[in-house]
Amino acid sequence: MTDLTIDGFDYQTLPGEDGLELNVAHAGTGPAVVLLHGFPQTHYMWRDVARELAAEHTVIVPDLRGYGRSAKPSGTDPHTYSKRAMAADVVQVAAALGHDRFGLVGHDRGALVGVRAGLDHPDTVRYLGILDVLPTLDTWGVLHGVDAKVAWHLYLMAQPAGLPEKMISAVAPEFFGSFLDAWDTDGATFTPRVRQYYIDSSVAAVDSIVADYRATAGIDLEMDRADRAAGTRLGMPVGVISQDWGARLGFDAAELWGAWAADLTYEPLRAGHFMAEERPADIARFVGTLAARAHP
Repeated sequence: MTDLTIDGFDYQTLPGEDGLELNVAHAGTGPAVVLLHGFPQTHYMWRDVARELAAEHTVIVPDLRGYGRSAKPSGTDPHTYSKRAMAADVVQVAAALGHDRFGLVGHDRGALVGVRAGLDHPDTVRYLGILDVLPTLDTWGVLHGVDAKVAWHLYLMAQPAGLPEKMISAVAPEFFGSFLDAWDTDGATFTPRVRQYYIDSSVAAVDSIVADYRATAGIDLEMDRADRAAGTRLGMPVGVISQDWGARLGFDAAELWGAWAADLTYEPLRAGHFMAEERPADIARFVGTLAARAHP
């Protein structure tokens, strides 16, 4: 498998929760910001944004557990791929690099990890940036009728262990490639080499990726429900940048996020889902603006 790395960044294998080994890139000096990738990608999706931010920040870019070069433990225990466990990984990795407080920006799956980190570790996460996703609880709430077919993979990977993994493994390159193609609105975001790298990385991680998604339909949903019932909210500055999915599915994303975050800015962006690679300058600006709002 081709292994792509971010130019100018150092790489280490660092311990996460329960000693799980995570592949982590880092560079720069200044206030720390952690960047978390989405599906079906790895830390490499942040390459352009990370290099720009490193001029003024310490930038920490891990592969989430189950993805890329990070460890891929069995998902038999539903807690293993809970966003709580994945958020704990992030906190421990940052601490290993000398940072007990940091900004956190996530795309897609990484944003869900970021939300859980903000809820579970409010004194650690200085600000939270979210790219093109909804909170777990609200994602399931807005999917209904034929328009929900856009999220068909969520339902497939929510099924009990065994069948989804076998089905996806049978056509894994086509499965993962279909998302890279369908969600790339201009069709030019990925070079053939980068596209193949993401496919190869994902093919090698079918079981852990399915376990990650299955957690979102189970234990993660339970945690969101508990927080909603308790009135728990994100207390740090939160910025959301997103496509306008609500126009198609009939919801107001800013309103949904406002129920979770007291200090919220919401910014629609004309871009595809892979906006950190399609529009890196806009995303770097977004992160810089959000960091300026953060408490010391």
